[in-house]
Amino acid sequence: MLTKRIIPCLDIKDGRTVKGVYFEHIRDAGDPVELGARYAAEGADELVFLDITATNERRKTLAGLVREIAHHIAIPFTVGGGITTAEDVHVLLNAGADKISVNTSAYRNPVLIDELARLFGSQCVVVAIDTKFEQNDWWVYLNGGRIRTQTRAVDWAREVVNRGAGEILLTSMSHDGAKQGFALDITRELATTLPVPIIASGGAGTMQHFLDVFQQAHADAALAASIFHFGEISIPELKAFLKQHHIPIRD
Repeated sequence: MLTKRIIPCLDIKDGRTVKGVYFEHIRDAGDPVELGARYAAEGADELVFLDITATNERRKTLAGLVREIAHHIAIPFTVGGGITTAEDVHVLLNAGADKISVNTSAYRNPVLIDELARLFGSQCVVVAIDTKFEQNDWWVYLNGGRIRTQTRAVDWAREVVNRGAGEILLTSMSHDGAKQGFALDITRELATTLPVPIIASGGAGTMQHFLDVFQQAHADAALAASIFHFGEISIPELKAFLKQHHIPIRD
């Protein structure tokens, strides 16, 4: 069985790590270079860097900051925010990213997924899907959760995989920052019907929540931010807990 991954996330605004609740009420969470180095040393399996205001501010991801973080870590590094072209991806890969994450730009221009998968390989292309449960279904949101579409998350997830996405980062806006657990139903639906890894994001508050998303929703990876940033759970103790419950996890 493939090992499950624990992934801290650095949400970046104005060069700092920040964290909100339900994509709002943003507060400072520290220096991203220090946090990234710490998580790598503690045994994080991967690191995700999301420049959360790049798309809304119509600018590119902070390549200099990406380079600085990459210099301090030796684990897979996914970077997203403001990526709209293959050239943007070239810049970030040269700065030290291993994978890139596209969200709004992929939805607005789905052919971008095909192009990036062809040029860089599916293993490099992560499509991030921000979704919220409303009117008895999960709907896709864009621009950092500011714009609701009329597209169901399940339908969009299926399309991005068909276009060459190698992984899906699924964030439940209905759970983000609330620390009440991951969105098990939509995560399970994607994880059991799609042939690519699903990273569950949004809602981690306890070690049990990670166990639930692996055991019940069959997620391939679980991403969290504030519980790591603010020292509520450490990566070593989380991994020890999961091993005790027979979840295949890397040391």
